[in-house]
Amino acid sequence: MSSPEREITFGEAVKEAIATEMRRDELVILMGEDVGAAGSVFKILLGLHEEFGPDRVIDTPIAEAGYVGLGVGAALTGMRPIVDIMFGDFMALAMDQIVNQAAKLRYMSGGQATVPLTIRATMGAGRSSAAQHSQSLHAWASHIPGLKVVVPSTPADVLGLFPTAVRDDNPVLFFEDKMMYAVKGTAPETVDPIPFGVADVKREGSDVTLIATSSMVLVAFAAAETLADDGISCEIVDPRTMVPLDTDTLVQSASKTGHAVIIDEGCRSFGVGAELASVVYEGAFDYLDAPIVRLGAMDVPVPFTKPLEDATIPNETDVVRAVKEMLG
Repeated sequence: MSSPEREITFGEAVKEAIATEMRRDELVILMGEDVGAAGSVFKILLGLHEEFGPDRVIDTPIAEAGYVGLGVGAALTGMRPIVDIMFGDFMALAMDQIVNQAAKLRYMSGGQATVPLTIRATMGAGRSSAAQHSQSLHAWASHIPGLKVVVPSTPADVLGLFPTAVRDDNPVLFFEDKMMYAVKGTAPETVDPIPFGVADVKREGSDVTLIATSSMVLVAFAAAETLADDGISCEIVDPRTMVPLDTDTLVQSASKTGHAVIIDEGCRSFGVGAELASVVYEGAFDYLDAPIVRLGAMDVPVPFTKPLEDATIPNETDVVRAVKEMLG
């Protein structure tokens, strides 16, 4: 019997997932800037500090290199730290710790050392936070062997993927679109861990495959509804994890529909969209009836002013136009 469903926001799901893992395993700790009494800059973690105390919910200085390094060290000693990077842009300050330490140590030690570290990082533009607080850098992490990369799009996926991240013996980057924290969705009362590398067909369709990541799944749904009014049936596939990537589901869907549009909020050039397009081309080339279309953010620093910022992000209109042009 399936568990009854409830309505929950994306942000509430993040907090619930963290709390569940901390209750389950006392070796799970949370550290980052303002994660304590302040409940994070987005206020989604309120209550964790009161429940688990300052020894397990640790406010850190404004020093990403320092506290990400602490997280790596804690993981090496057998703990399972969750490290909060307030804005994903600030990953740049800890790239040595992430890329040269966390990602490499298990390999370089011949498996004698493990790094069960979960790094939470926000992504996404749309809140007028300007160029240093609005980037979507999941392609960076996906390019580094040794890291696993998660990009959930729904509360249910957060609840299922987060425990998998915490329990993994490898470093995981868990990207959360900050614009989705208040977005509501449904989720079962109890959610089993979702294995990495399993894409989710969020909507069945027959005419075109929309492969969308993170908040772009919502954009894909809006476009699919509009296109349905014109008799166009869209299938929506959410990879959910960039690394490992479920190539089979992407190829099967594109082979079925014969058309594919990829929607990702990272910059279009040299990004996730290009990799997903390559996977589909290599696996479904003989079944495609038109070239794949990639929709991504403009290759510009994210503007501060709202009208310009919105113009840099793929939206429903862009997807509808791309599909109609593709189908002629």
